[in-house]
Amino acid sequence: MVSPDFLPEERLEIENLKLHKQDLLADIQKLKWEIENVMAEIQDFESSEENKVLERGKQISRGKKKFNMDPKKGINYLVENNLLEWNPQSVAEFLYKEEGLNKTAIGDFLGEREEMHLRILKAFVELHEFADLNLVQALRQFLWSFRLPGEAQKIDRMMEAFATRYCECNVDVFQSTDTCYILSFAIIMLNTSLHNPNVKDKTTLERFISMNRGINNGEDLPNDLLMKLYESIRNEPFKIPEDDGNDLTHTFFNPDREGWLLKLGGRVKTWKRRWFILTDSCLYYFEYTADKEPRGIIPLENLCVREVNYTRKPYCLELYNPTNKGQKIKACKTETDGRVVEGKHQSYMICASTAEERDDWIEAIRWQFTLALRNCVKKNDSPPIIMHKLSKDFDIFGG
Repeated sequence: MVSPDFLPEERLEIENLKLHKQDLLADIQKLKWEIENVMAEIQDFESSEENKVLERGKQISRGKKKFNMDPKKGINYLVENNLLEWNPQSVAEFLYKEEGLNKTAIGDFLGEREEMHLRILKAFVELHEFADLNLVQALRQFLWSFRLPGEAQKIDRMMEAFATRYCECNVDVFQSTDTCYILSFAIIMLNTSLHNPNVKDKTTLERFISMNRGINNGEDLPNDLLMKLYESIRNEPFKIPEDDGNDLTHTFFNPDREGWLLKLGGRVKTWKRRWFILTDSCLYYFEYTADKEPRGIIPLENLCVREVNYTRKPYCLELYNPTNKGQKIKACKTETDGRVVEGKHQSYMICASTAEERDDWIEAIRWQFTLALRNCVKKNDSPPIIMHKLSKDFDIFGG
């Protein structure tokens, strides 16, 4: 209410100020709504980008695990999902720098004779810097970046590539790459002779010098050079990566989820604490975290997961087959005597320690279902590669 003491012009000015104030308040509210909408869009964008990063990380981990089991299929998976460019430099850098790759698988892949593989091998070797290193030092570096394959032709191609690169980095050491190539093989043989307990007739320095006479374009290499190489190998053998490429533990690199849970027995209904790992559409469980082989394997194909209430166990989830109730789930376990047998469960009852942990496991398992279906539909393919490996390693799944 405007006071009657004001002049008409003053009362009009006050009314105009009130109207202006209302307009300002309306504008402020509109700006607040716009700011809230922009902030929501930013959060949605950041969340979307974060999800993309997480999904990309999971795909890369999956690709590395596939590579460790089948190098060509692993590389194809990474290329098809735009995680790796199919060119020599990109693939070589992936093999040289990426952590978690099996050294045997790297060696097998690099040793292939297809033109693209030869170009990748060349690019891979060029990532090594051998300048100012003697031949043994360079070989130590080279042979640590992968494991030499068992095929003679593959070894030959890889050692030729090494000799070429070493001579490029050290132009005045040998008269030709053939010299470097021959001497490299002689050093590898010397390492076996000196450090393999099954070799009784150990190569002496004199024999090593003698067996390498005339290999430098018909000339002898300096005795001082050969002596230093011999002493280096005698004092320290090559540290060659010892992995077999078929170890199932490579599957468990960077899993989607892992942790301690309680599992209800199939025949004997007792709860046992097990270390669970979720990866590649399978749920593995171990008796101890340090175990290399799982105690049991539950392929998630055709299964569903749900929250359940269980007597005295408040945070349970159940894995079950919605279409074949009453039938045993296709799974396997290892008995205490080492025998691998078919699982006895019609459903798997698993208990977490908190409701949040239970919900996280349910979400992670359902995400595995989604990824498996997406990949199968996308490629019109069979279930993930791990299923084929398991059916080969444990001949119980039938067909």
